[in-house]
Amino acid sequence: MIALIVAHFALAACAGPLVHRLGRRAFVVLATPPAAATVWALTRWNTAASGGADTWSWQWIPDYGVAVDLRLDALSELMVLLAAGVGGLVLLYCASYFTDDTPQLGRFAGNLLAFAGAMLALVLADDLITLYVFWELTTVFSYLLIGHGSEHRHSRRSALQALVVTTLGGLAMLVGFLILGHAAGTYRISAIVADPPEATLAVSVAVVLVLCGALSKSAIWPFSMWLPNAMAAPTPVSAYLHAAAMVKAGVYLVARLAPAFADVPVWKPVVLVLGGATMLLGGWRALRLNDLKLVLAYGTVSQLGFLTLLAGTGNRNAALAAVAMILGHALFKAPLFLVTGIVDHATGTRDLRKLSGVGRSLPYVAAVAVLAAASMAALPPLLGFAAKEAAFEALLHGTTAERWALAAVVAGSALTTAYTLRFVWGAFARKPGLPDTPVHGVGWAFLAPPALLAVLGLVLGPGVGWTDRLLGAYADTFPADPHPYHLALWHGLGTALLLSALAWAAGAVLFLGRTHVTRISRRIAWPTADSVFGHLLLGQERLALQVTGFIQRGSLSVYLATTLLVMLAGQLAVLVVDTPWDGAVRPRLWDNPLQGAVAALTCAAALLCLTVRRRMKAVVLAGLTGYGAALLFVVQGAPDLALTQFCVETVSMIVFVLVLRRMPVHFQETVSTWRRAARIPVALASAATVGVGLWVAAAARTAQPAGAAMVEEVADHGLKDVVATILVDLRAWDTMGESAVLAAAAIGVTSLIYLHRRSEGTMAQEELQGRTAWSLSAQHSARLPQGDDVAPERSWLAAGSTLAPEHRSIVFEVVARLLFHPILVLSVYLLFCAESLPGGGFVAGLVAGLAMITRYLAGGRFELAEAAPLQPGLFTGLGLFISTGVGLLGLVDGTVLHAFTYHGHLPVFGDYHLSTSVLFDFGVYLLVLGVVLDIVRALGAKVDRQIERAAGVLAPEGDPEAGGSPR
Repeated sequence: MIALIVAHFALAACAGPLVHRLGRRAFVVLATPPAAATVWALTRWNTAASGGADTWSWQWIPDYGVAVDLRLDALSELMVLLAAGVGGLVLLYCASYFTDDTPQLGRFAGNLLAFAGAMLALVLADDLITLYVFWELTTVFSYLLIGHGSEHRHSRRSALQALVVTTLGGLAMLVGFLILGHAAGTYRISAIVADPPEATLAVSVAVVLVLCGALSKSAIWPFSMWLPNAMAAPTPVSAYLHAAAMVKAGVYLVARLAPAFADVPVWKPVVLVLGGATMLLGGWRALRLNDLKLVLAYGTVSQLGFLTLLAGTGNRNAALAAVAMILGHALFKAPLFLVTGIVDHATGTRDLRKLSGVGRSLPYVAAVAVLAAASMAALPPLLGFAAKEAAFEALLHGTTAERWALAAVVAGSALTTAYTLRFVWGAFARKPGLPDTPVHGVGWAFLAPPALLAVLGLVLGPGVGWTDRLLGAYADTFPADPHPYHLALWHGLGTALLLSALAWAAGAVLFLGRTHVTRISRRIAWPTADSVFGHLLLGQERLALQVTGFIQRGSLSVYLATTLLVMLAGQLAVLVVDTPWDGAVRPRLWDNPLQGAVAALTCAAALLCLTVRRRMKAVVLAGLTGYGAALLFVVQGAPDLALTQFCVETVSMIVFVLVLRRMPVHFQETVSTWRRAARIPVALASAATVGVGLWVAAAARTAQPAGAAMVEEVADHGLKDVVATILVDLRAWDTMGESAVLAAAAIGVTSLIYLHRRSEGTMAQEELQGRTAWSLSAQHSARLPQGDDVAPERSWLAAGSTLAPEHRSIVFEVVARLLFHPILVLSVYLLFCAESLPGGGFVAGLVAGLAMITRYLAGGRFELAEAAPLQPGLFTGLGLFISTGVGLLGLVDGTVLHAFTYHGHLPVFGDYHLSTSVLFDFGVYLLVLGVVLDIVRALGAKVDRQIERAAGVLAPEGDPEAGGSPR
């Protein structure tokens, strides 16, 4: 099972190169994983039909009971056959639907196959959390597929709408899963269904939340607006996602949990009412639409309401009808979508008002469409008829509520017949007064996938009994029925057949009176759910703008004061009410008088920040407070923290200085005297409150400190540096998460500066047409000594020729060049010595970044380009890749981030050992170096370019002499 899932994602990752090499023929290769999954599922048919199950489990985090569980039973067998079988045929269909020069075809192919893999894993998942993960993966991939034509506004809006609706439902479902898992004592779905928790208030709330996720996924009213808009996607996506895959996920979840929770009081009212309403509203709306895909889309909404109603009814016969109808729906709706794509290709339109005589021009296409449409209208001898008869029979002998549901189903079936006739007539009939639509021929490879599905619907009509064992195995998970129903094409004359005939007749009447029906439908039409959704989003946006305009006044001091005052009020309220200092150990002023002296100087620097008007002075004073904190670490005996603090503070001050080049010298905000006087007490009160809070938190310790145990653990491994070991081994998860956050924050901040793109061409010196940003602020001096023309010259910097003579510091250039490589060597030393001495990947990356900053400060952006010719993103991405790869390597021993150590001997160097934690730290080193380089390029080199461009000394972008390319 897991191999098939991994194969989908692995081949999806290779879709781009395959499409680049093979063109549209790559879809044939990409269809192999779904085909293999279909064959595998067929080989397990007897096991599932006998009531057995194939299982696979992997204990991911055993101590917390986190596992990945997969299970193939009767219901999963059916869904795997649909998701994989229809998915494989759709991929083959894509080989004829697209052309080799279709834009972004490789990305589309990869997303479609990855979606198939996520859907396969979803229906096999036997764990609530595993199911949720793949549930959201289908949401993400459907967003990418629906928004494939991202150059069109409608595609982008439709994709976003589908993402918002299904994600909100998924989040509600996750909360429901957590409540159910807690109530049941397990997240194993099969265990929960076998022994469901008692129907308490918490379980009822959880059931409603889970149904929110299921109903939003299956486009049940009031969540149905996203599915018709999703028709903006290419036709193969519509055929797969909206006939056999994504929208069936919600129905599948209802069917999966119905044996356990159908008797919960809130279950049936929600499922029966919303399912019946969706069937009626979707079918009625389909009668007045003219786009063939939209007719099928609203028909799909209607059918999904029908399926949800059946799956949630909660008795054995209705469950049997539900799974039969799930199979039948896939076998008639997928070919109808695929045929619509063929008609669109052959004629260039899907508007039924413009189509005429297509059935005569494309008789085989019309035959396939009529065959599938007949099954959708539940005409004998097709599978749709057998499934609909089973549904009528199950509801007919049910409770009073189920008989009311039957009335809605019969009315919905009449609407189904009407919009089926509308589709066939609109697509293929010859219309009076309208000339025949010109068409081009259709190849057999194009028609084969829908034809195969339609023929299966015909074969399984008389042969529906072949599926009775498998589908009955699922239905038998419900309480036994005194009169169990068995699937067959003919059950004789009876009420069910009479209701079918009534639905056919009523549907035919609606179709014949289509002009009046359309007029009435448009006259009494309510506002569409799509327009309501749009107005809700617009109202939310306006509210957000009003709130933002009220709160965000553009004053940083007001923001900071507000934050501090809220924190101050909250903390003081807790301290006053709880009095947590009772019994607390009295704090000591210091452990060493030197700590008091350093703290006093640090506080003095902080207070002086309140009095200065020049930005540079404020930066220097703020930096002194950071250095003061680092000195406190030194005095306390924490060299690792001190070294890191010194490096961070140095980089921060340099970044501030780079930013200040583009800002006024003085603070522009006018502050009244009373506000200035109020700042000091607010700052002092906030500092005191934080200090008291830290004291109270430290004094509240009841357990023994973990420091001694960590020191012992580190010593047992032959190491000495406890801090570094904690970061890369004992708490490596935290380090990995913080590294990802650091990378995301740096990329986000610098992306605000690179408005168009992050690349800046080749950074070649030839792009200059004058002086650099480093010499624009001064005039050349004619009285400078020119020197001896024959004297030898030595350039200490690679970009020394771009610097103005009056701004050059030879001493600084020599020192920068001489110290550059030793600083890099020092950074590598700090990286590898971290097991026994202060250091580590983070501080080593900062030191390496300081080496690059030194080159920039000495020679400008061209010198930085010479020192670091590679893009910072390469370092950042490679660092994340290495850290993540080392973490996943631990899975070899069963645990993520498990550390391995290799011991060896070298002839000259002697014994050595290499640990995966060092490799993990190397990834952190590269990431931090990339982040520092990215910031320096953004706030240094980028600002230099802006200054040079404003002065007219920079070659226009796109100029061949510039070595760049247009934005």
